[in-house]
Amino acid sequence: MENNQLLKISEIEGRGRGLVATQPLKPGKIILKDSPLLLYSASVKNSTYCSNCFRVILQSPIPCSWCTSSFFCTSNCQSIALSSSHTPWVCQSLTHLRNTFSSHNNLNVDQQIQAFFLISGYNLAVISPSSFRVLLSLQGDLSFVSESDVLLLHSLVATCPPLNLGEFGFSKELTAALLAKDKVNAFGLMEPFEADRERGVRAYGIYPMASFFNHDCLPNACRFEYVDTDVNSRSNTDIVVRVIHDVPEGREICLSYFPVNFKYSERQQRLKEDYGFTCNCDRCVVEANWSDGEDDAMDKEGEENEEEEDEEMEEDVDDEVNVNGEVEERDQDFPHAYFFLRYMCNRENCWGTLAPLPPDASLSSVMECNVCGNLSKSDEL
Repeated sequence: MENNQLLKISEIEGRGRGLVATQPLKPGKIILKDSPLLLYSASVKNSTYCSNCFRVILQSPIPCSWCTSSFFCTSNCQSIALSSSHTPWVCQSLTHLRNTFSSHNNLNVDQQIQAFFLISGYNLAVISPSSFRVLLSLQGDLSFVSESDVLLLHSLVATCPPLNLGEFGFSKELTAALLAKDKVNAFGLMEPFEADRERGVRAYGIYPMASFFNHDCLPNACRFEYVDTDVNSRSNTDIVVRVIHDVPEGREICLSYFPVNFKYSERQQRLKEDYGFTCNCDRCVVEANWSDGEDDAMDKEGEENEEEEDEEMEEDVDDEVNVNGEVEERDQDFPHAYFFLRYMCNRENCWGTLAPLPPDASLSSVMECNVCGNLSKSDEL
């Protein structure tokens, strides 16, 4: 973790633990670079991405020496993996699980990926007990994990080659605790953006500091990932978080857990099912009084009249924007208008969030999209 002196973990009333700014933050400021405790594949069988660094494999993939379903982009990645994420036990266990999956049609894809996570988690307990303790310290609600899934997945891992977990032991209770951590803390490392298809997940990771970011439907920060860049670095799977606009000292830093263009009902359902809470942010308080018809009508109107109305709407909203780049609550029926105009990428089917490049960069007036990577001048928005 880098730059964590800019943030502190605080108890926030009604929201649990969150991350708060310890000093005023300028737009584009990098407030966190966080490395994963563990990574695991989002695919049952994959030769597109390296099983160690999860970069796109551009040349002939190097297969694992023992299994047929793990591939590496270089011999160096293979060597690193064999002593960390793809130890002989992991290799044998993944091979066993894949053979088991082929004979159990009742296992869905989510359960198979959860099994991969358990293998990675138990392997972490052996290669780095201190990191495993950090994983166990993260938030995780056991009510999010069904008893049937715990029993099924625990029994699957129990059929893998035995592993000496030392002080932690191998138990159904520990399996349940791990699944609960994964449920609310995993970040997806995404596939490259393509306008004509839905963006998938190439891998999941648990990030110890980033897991403390709470959600807001109008976030003041967004995360970037540069998995396919910096080919000579082992930090390509780090999460980078930058603030979107000015943030005062003491303000909570929040991300959006999904694209900000989601409708109110979609956001609430997603948050309830995946994270177990109802969002009461300023935007949701306003939109809770809208009907689905109003929501759909606004979307349609926005699509038909976007170019014509953007300039007029921005003039209206500018008067209500405070020094932090936020819309004042008073008399606002559409508090996210300024956010949509200023901080949402307008590339087709992208719906990413824009943040300025770091303020110490030579191009600090340039906005970068955290989904498609598009760059645009801030004065053009």
